[in-house]
Amino acid sequence: MKKSTLFRLILAAMLVLMLSLVACSKGDDTASKETDGKKSEQTDDGKDKDEKEEGLYSIDDFEKTVEGEAMDGGELVFGLVTSSPFKGTLNYNFYSDAYDKDILQWFDESLLSMDETFNYTQDGAATFEVSDDKKTFTFTIRDEVKWHDGEPVKAEDWAFAHEVIAHPDYDGVRFDATLRNIEGIEEYHDGEADSISGIEVLNDKQLKITYKEATPSLLSGGIWTYALPKHIFKDIPVKDMSSSDAVRKNPIGMGPFKVDNIVPGESVTLSKFEDYWRGEPKLDKVTIKVIGPQVVVNELENGTVDMVSSFPTDQYPDNADMDNVEFLGNVEMAYTYMGFKLGTWDKKNKRVKPDPNAKMADVNLRRAMWYAVDNDAVGKKFYHGLRWNATTLIPPSHPTYHDETIEAPTYDPDKANEILDEAGYTERDEDGFRMTPDGEKLVINFASMEGGDTAEPLAEYYMQAWKEVGLNVQLLDGRLQEFNAFYERVGEKGDDDPEVDVYQGAWGVGSDVDPSGLYGPEAIFNFPRYQSDKNDELLAKGLSEEAFDEKYRQEAYKEWQEFMVEEIPVFPTLYRAELVPVNKRVVNYSIDRASDIELYQLGVTQEEPFKASK
Repeated sequence: MKKSTLFRLILAAMLVLMLSLVACSKGDDTASKETDGKKSEQTDDGKDKDEKEEGLYSIDDFEKTVEGEAMDGGELVFGLVTSSPFKGTLNYNFYSDAYDKDILQWFDESLLSMDETFNYTQDGAATFEVSDDKKTFTFTIRDEVKWHDGEPVKAEDWAFAHEVIAHPDYDGVRFDATLRNIEGIEEYHDGEADSISGIEVLNDKQLKITYKEATPSLLSGGIWTYALPKHIFKDIPVKDMSSSDAVRKNPIGMGPFKVDNIVPGESVTLSKFEDYWRGEPKLDKVTIKVIGPQVVVNELENGTVDMVSSFPTDQYPDNADMDNVEFLGNVEMAYTYMGFKLGTWDKKNKRVKPDPNAKMADVNLRRAMWYAVDNDAVGKKFYHGLRWNATTLIPPSHPTYHDETIEAPTYDPDKANEILDEAGYTERDEDGFRMTPDGEKLVINFASMEGGDTAEPLAEYYMQAWKEVGLNVQLLDGRLQEFNAFYERVGEKGDDDPEVDVYQGAWGVGSDVDPSGLYGPEAIFNFPRYQSDKNDELLAKGLSEEAFDEKYRQEAYKEWQEFMVEEIPVFPTLYRAELVPVNKRVVNYSIDRASDIELYQLGVTQEEPFKASK
């Protein structure tokens, strides 16, 4: 048994975290264990219940819902946990980061609802009918659905959202493969047509959309379900919409609360929308305010926030006994990962442009870097088991398609060294670092984000782990990157910084299991800028008509997950538990995807929040 690099590094550099590390084996853990062909009983994070280690936690330790009898009225404060100001692009058609989405959920919503299996239902603001060939959808918006200014939400608002996103001057990120599947939308985008032939407004409340290809994604997240109030945006040039007051200062929606005031980057104040289509909300007022990860605990203990967008899992063990909150937990629809820059974004053609001469183009180099890191130990020692070793790019939040049987590289520095030696990275420079097979110096620039106490030591760990196998990996600019700057440099706006070679990112995945929005050739979020014919083929297979058969689609995505483990444009590092502490006065709130509790039912039992006992 050999001690991991994580043990040696953190013992020297992380005394502030007071982590007691233990020796780790060389990657003999697996995502699931089999006994006589049968799975042993496991928790949701893939760990056997009888193998839980002392000091580690599981999402099975948490409830997912708080219920109770709410008082009439009351105010609630929601803490938006971030070390940066929020961008304030407060419209679903234009936003691009999770913090803006955390705000949007309070005052706007999808026209279609979903069940726990991520399939559309008939319970939302609109219902739908599907043609026999599964290509044409006819939507009917409920009569009682209104915008916050009292105007009814119309079919033309939904059609207008599509027209804006497909417009050549649109500066957002939504014009992806999903929307390109609509008949006539590319002709409209290219200026060859004045309208989208596949979208027809039948009357004030009915919209018909015809798609080129029938895909199972159309029933599970593959439809753009957010309207845009045409009566507000029709006179704003499309190129100016995302920066307009209608998005930045006075956004409206159709959700349970309406925006009263915005302090840019800092806070949003909302009040209940009495004419909300599901019913009048319980709460009178909601305040959303930015709080840094370092002060989350104090804010919760003092009752100055009732809920937060996320809780730093590394802080949970020291605060598990906080007696004025209830911690809710679930498998997060997300994963962290290491991405390798393999090309750039072609802005003109709006697609990935691979570079066969990219510094990280050698898959052997990428594979060795995966073997060199101990993600199992990272999950245990940084996150106390509330994040755990990831294996594939479809997380366990999608259990129908996540394949835990796939064998992915696990910590084995000897294997990493062997791979690098066999690939020709044998010559060393004067500092002892490996050089390229062509005898040139190899310096790998690593971009990682700010955020919480673990951000810096975690980045240092990964660089040290790679140093242990002879790779010279340096932190980009010698420091962590601010959140917004980080995503701009890795290519959020299509401007890939050539200084970035490797980056540590995180993806919140959508309801639809289809990964083409992150790894397809026309996806701007494909930050590695990876493309191959085989990848295109497998992504298309998961979206084919045959994939309406669930077993066929499972097999398609199993094959894709295996292929990405072989190609490694990115490698997943950790799956995550979502922890949401709520003040004990809060009732009728759930993070359970199977729950039928809606946000308008959220309430409190008393005027003042509970404070932690000292």
